[in-house]
Amino acid sequence: MGKIKVGFGFDVHQLKEQHPFVLGGVNLEHHAGAFGHSDADVLLHAICDALLGAANLRDIGFHFSNTDARWKGISSLVLLQHVVELLKEKNWEIGNIDAMVCLEAPKINPHIPAMKINIAKAAGISEEDISIKATTNEQLGFIGREEGVVAYAVCLIERTELN
Repeated sequence: MGKIKVGFGFDVHQLKEQHPFVLGGVNLEHHAGAFGHSDADVLLHAICDALLGAANLRDIGFHFSNTDARWKGISSLVLLQHVVELLKEKNWEIGNIDAMVCLEAPKINPHIPAMKINIAKAAGISEEDISIKATTNEQLGFIGREEGVVAYAVCLIERTELN
């Protein structure tokens, strides 16, 4: 059996009125959206950090600095593709991704199939190897007041060959 590693990722973004809301590469209809340097896709940012962490490749901010104009407004699906390339360079492949989004609204359940398609394509894995779940914060704190959105992700990666 090849070497396996587990990674954990977390991301949070402020919600701003009349701002686009992109989650899992899907544009959601909502009165407010996540604000950030890229498209502020918290789900993909958490997944990127989980993958980078599992491979001991630092974090998303190290690779895609919010002071670098190249990443301004970029789709986080592109960032995920870059992360997957970094893993391949180190002979890692993705086993699975499990993610949780915490927000009060909008409801994302109808959009999960499209998110899984986007992530599978960008990561080069099967939709069957991606789990996306959502929960509310029971109207507590900044999430409950719809001031922000949070995502968590874990992943498993496996060595494809010895270095």
